[in-house]
Amino acid sequence: MLSFPNAKINLGLYILSRRPDGYHNIESCFYPIPWKDVLEIIPADTFRFTSTGLEIPGDASGNLCVKAYELLNVAFKLPPVHIHLHKVIPMGAGLGGGSADGAFTLKVLNELFELQLSTTDLQGYAAKLGSDCPFFIENLPTIATGTGTTFSQTDLDLSGYWIALKHPGIHIGTKEAYANVIPTTPKNELTSVLAEPIHQWKGVLLNDFEASVCPNHPAITSAKEDLYNAGALYASMTGSGSTVYGLFKSKPELTDYTCFQL
Repeated sequence: MLSFPNAKINLGLYILSRRPDGYHNIESCFYPIPWKDVLEIIPADTFRFTSTGLEIPGDASGNLCVKAYELLNVAFKLPPVHIHLHKVIPMGAGLGGGSADGAFTLKVLNELFELQLSTTDLQGYAAKLGSDCPFFIENLPTIATGTGTTFSQTDLDLSGYWIALKHPGIHIGTKEAYANVIPTTPKNELTSVLAEPIHQWKGVLLNDFEASVCPNHPAITSAKEDLYNAGALYASMTGSGSTVYGLFKSKPELTDYTCFQL
């Protein structure tokens, strides 16, 4: 069975408070975009995981596709499968690619073996894989709060716009991203800003990680400036970085950027 796990971007990302468990409460709009990996899962004599495309660092046992299979295998004693992942979405880039791979593995296994898991069930399993994973079960524009796993619907629709993305090849660790972030209540309410025309988001719809990350990585700031110079209605870093994206009315004339129509 073939599926195509897609990336997401953050439209605004506010760090609201530090939690007693050491995590942070956030608020963000998660928006799916058509930058996709390719995931194939077929029955096999023994369990196997293979990959092509971008090189995936680390041991295969730590891959979220493998962990997703193991999670469901404990509960349902699944037959062995061969999971093959063709990796296209850059890793550690704030795009949620690995989280999407794990979540789509859960969805494919649910369908392949007729496990009859509900959306809520799948989101519960996905939450055990990582905080971004539950979003990819429904995979719709969503306002995420709490640790990023409490969802509310949004009718935001960017269909017809173009997005240009650049991953400058910089890895931003969690420790670095949070190093200079001071949790605070945002000046502008997220859903109110998103209700405004896109060209009014500049300087208002913020990613709190930019203040922490950009001073140490001028390439991120430069990419954002390039997007605005090319006519972007809005540009931002996504997640904790380092990918930067811009939203355009029409396909931009940019080199070294990956472009899609939403």
